[in-house]
Amino acid sequence: MSLTHLSLFSGIGGLDIAAEMARIRTVGQCEWADFQTKILEKHWPDVPRWRDIRTLTAESFYERTGLRTVDIISGGFPCQPFSVAGERKGKDDDRYLWPEMLRVIREIRPTWVIGENVPGIINLALDTVLSDLEDERYSAQAFVIPACGVDAPHKRERVCIVAYSINRCSTLRWDRELPNTFEDAGERNDNRRGAEGTVQGERRKDESGVAGMADGISENIYETASNSESKRLQGFADPQICWGGGTTGIS
Repeated sequence: MSLTHLSLFSGIGGLDIAAEMARIRTVGQCEWADFQTKILEKHWPDVPRWRDIRTLTAESFYERTGLRTVDIISGGFPCQPFSVAGERKGKDDDRYLWPEMLRVIREIRPTWVIGENVPGIINLALDTVLSDLEDERYSAQAFVIPACGVDAPHKRERVCIVAYSINRCSTLRWDRELPNTFEDAGERNDNRRGAEGTVQGERRKDESGVAGMADGISENIYETASNSESKRLQGFADPQICWGGGTTGIS
């Protein structure tokens, strides 16, 4: 059985394509704009769709999909409240729709939450987003990842928010070999490296693209807001990860 995915603020389906590549089934989409909706209708004609997130409720989701919950809810909630182009009004902007995404998360209770936004959210609302997720019993962290870290020819940093349900975590069988922290996972990867010094599927440090990305971003993890010793992200991901050590000169 494949994992299930509910896509909020779907746009033209970028995260939906990523889900397909990972063999995750998108079971619902929500998109306001007409042009983007036409793209979604063309490529996902059988997927139930909402035009206004305020109409997406647990009841309507069940009526249209037959599902009570999903494994993943993703959403690049509108960035205009946090971007320079949108005058950075933050929570005073009518397009500040994080509370609606949070409501959908609260009602549907996915195992995972994936959020995306512009770096301007860091000083305006990221504390609120992480605290809200914690209040709903999710363990949440945010990372700044540049597009050049995955071979795009430009920098274009984005804040990625990843949250996992603490309630679901507590039901796991802890006799399995599961990492408790990112550090534990890194240690196990070190132990799995073969003669060429790589984990299966991992690029060597001298290769371009994502190689070394974790090294560049690890110092910029934005810890959950309730952590009294949390780091407040001042800079962004290490530009030296771009193009295998060189930068593009494009910001």
